[in-house]
Amino acid sequence: MNTMAKLGISMAASLLTLATALAASSDPTAQRIKDLATVGGVRTNQLIGYGLVVGLDGSGDQTSQAPFTTQSLASWLQQLGVSLPAGVNPQLKNVAAVSVHAELPPFAKPGQTIDVTVSSVGNAKSLRGGSLLVTPLKGLDGQVYGIAQGNLVVNGFGAQANDGSKVTVNVPTSGRVPNGATVERAVPNSFATGDSLTLSLHTADFTTSMRLAETVNTAIGAGSAVPVDAVSVRVQAPVDPNQRVAFVSMLENLELSPGEAPARVIINSRTGTVVIGSHVRVSPAAVSHGSLTVSIKEDQKVSQPNALSSGGTTVTVPDSTIDVQQKNSRMFLFEPGVSLEEIVRAVNQVGAAPGDLVAILEALQQAGALRAQLIVI
Repeated sequence: MNTMAKLGISMAASLLTLATALAASSDPTAQRIKDLATVGGVRTNQLIGYGLVVGLDGSGDQTSQAPFTTQSLASWLQQLGVSLPAGVNPQLKNVAAVSVHAELPPFAKPGQTIDVTVSSVGNAKSLRGGSLLVTPLKGLDGQVYGIAQGNLVVNGFGAQANDGSKVTVNVPTSGRVPNGATVERAVPNSFATGDSLTLSLHTADFTTSMRLAETVNTAIGAGSAVPVDAVSVRVQAPVDPNQRVAFVSMLENLELSPGEAPARVIINSRTGTVVIGSHVRVSPAAVSHGSLTVSIKEDQKVSQPNALSSGGTTVTVPDSTIDVQQKNSRMFLFEPGVSLEEIVRAVNQVGAAPGDLVAILEALQQAGALRAQLIVI
């Protein structure tokens, strides 16, 4: 019996016992390999198609502005043996051209069903109440991997009055067809090929990659796992497909403590959200924070001529009031190696808003006192 067969048979019971023991005695920071990495070759595939939705209550495409809808309808009718007379351009309001997309799960087999999302590509006002006609779904290689058809489930709706006023709830021009596509072709994968498999980390980290390999080697044996880079770990696996499935099942339930993330400060420039990592430190620095508020108020007053004056006119005279307020500037001092808790406390003491906090962090980085990556998204 070769080495791989022995690995698949003799190690099965011991791996299951070890995985159970690790799960029972794991520390709070430990995570399963299943939650940290994916198996190479196990991935989803995107499918796309173009079709027609019919049965709309007058909310379909305006064919005068979306001629491709009329062309698609004429082509569909011709396939069913119906030919439109030459020069006839039907003005239908119950048909809409749509794009159909779906994700083909890994290991999906012909005959299984998947959900599809349908979105209008024309000027239809709503797809509510419509039915998707037979639509082939293709992969990026041009091959048909699924066939979609069914009634749409649309969460949004809209209403419009004759005066142009309207109200819209959610998005009525997009919907889903649960189990609306049937898989017609399986996507080949490399899971069951070769004498090894690759575990790919969700987040690149050399420490986590090294710890993952050490955990697998401890469970299976020295040399079974080799870290390739910060993302990939190559693991020797049984060649037999049945043994490989059981092997991966036990492998993904092993636990390890991932490496801690680098010191980072994440700033969302759109919402003003600031997230500071636990390893962020600040070198000795003094920060002063204050604000100046200038308020200008302008009123219009009426000036009338005196009762005995002649030739006077009533005029409007602006009356401006300027108010300047300056908050007391407060200075706080960062000692060497200040922690995240101390940073937050110091910023809260001076009453800094999120926008002010961003300015303080940027200034600290410019001064070379912020020991972290400042990332603006």
